[in-house]
Amino acid sequence: MTTNGEFTLAAIQAAPIYFNRSASAEKACQLIEEAAQKGATLAAFGESWLPGYPWWLWSGSEPEIREARIAYLDSGVEIPSATTERLCQAAGDASIDVVVGVAERDPNTLGTIYCTLLFIGREGRILGRHRKLKPTYLERTVWGEGDGSSLRTYQRPYGRISGLNCYEHLMMLPGYALVAQGTQIHVAAWPFGGSSRGNLLSAALAVQGCCYVIAVGAAWIVETLPEELAGLDRPEETDPGPFSQIIDPWGTTLVSQARTDEEAIIIAKGSQHGVMEPKLIADIAGHYSRPDVLQLHINQRPLANLVDPESLDQSVLTADAATARDDSADDLMQEPEHTGS
Repeated sequence: MTTNGEFTLAAIQAAPIYFNRSASAEKACQLIEEAAQKGATLAAFGESWLPGYPWWLWSGSEPEIREARIAYLDSGVEIPSATTERLCQAAGDASIDVVVGVAERDPNTLGTIYCTLLFIGREGRILGRHRKLKPTYLERTVWGEGDGSSLRTYQRPYGRISGLNCYEHLMMLPGYALVAQGTQIHVAAWPFGGSSRGNLLSAALAVQGCCYVIAVGAAWIVETLPEELAGLDRPEETDPGPFSQIIDPWGTTLVSQARTDEEAIIIAKGSQHGVMEPKLIADIAGHYSRPDVLQLHINQRPLANLVDPESLDQSVLTADAATARDDSADDLMQEPEHTGS
């Protein structure tokens, strides 16, 4: 898959099947196979792609979107589950790494959704997940907050990968935390993309982190919308694009998708050489830093509502504790998913 430090990146701009977990997962599996056939080493989907970003929060009053809220919660993806097993199988069969945004449902309370990036390896197993640290504006009415346990990079044969959701790139410090961990290929997951801020923030991380960035969002196709969303207008894009794009460590767009109402898999090549050259000039977490003046401290303990006070290590009684450890990845595909649409 790699030659002399080279790799091939894919941004999958496609429309999910809203509120339909299984159908969206099957579509994702088909797209994963297509990306692999195009030679991709790593393929990425947009924010909360499976089973869809909740754009309707901006499109109606509470009575109008109440049913949409219920359907969204009901179609959430639990980790692990039959849905994640299916995605892992597709990645393993295609021998490709995948980063996909999912609306992750809390397996304990069944009442909270997290905006999660799921990292899946070509071995057919979950590498880890990252829950969005701070949902933006109205997103806070449907998404819970993540914690620092998932703010990490993943070493792959061709390079070190990472990812953040949407306006986490505006927060500055999460991006620096990943750069300090040596990210070389970063997934910037957006709802649809195309805004000037999104484009700027994606390019800024590429330049500051000396890394490749896959900036990817979903396609907007009216025919994919379910009955619950009929009559609700998606907020208009304020900028002409580009939409999904792949950016090199100098901030140059290597390839982009011009329209948001079209599905496409865009491909670009990268290399370790492409990362190392700009780092020689300014490695902001290495020789171009001043830790004697400025340091970033991260709380990487997983948050928990239930803690055993008698345990010496204050072990977490929720499923999050297992996912915070490297050695737990093989166990993340065992439990069945709760029923839902």
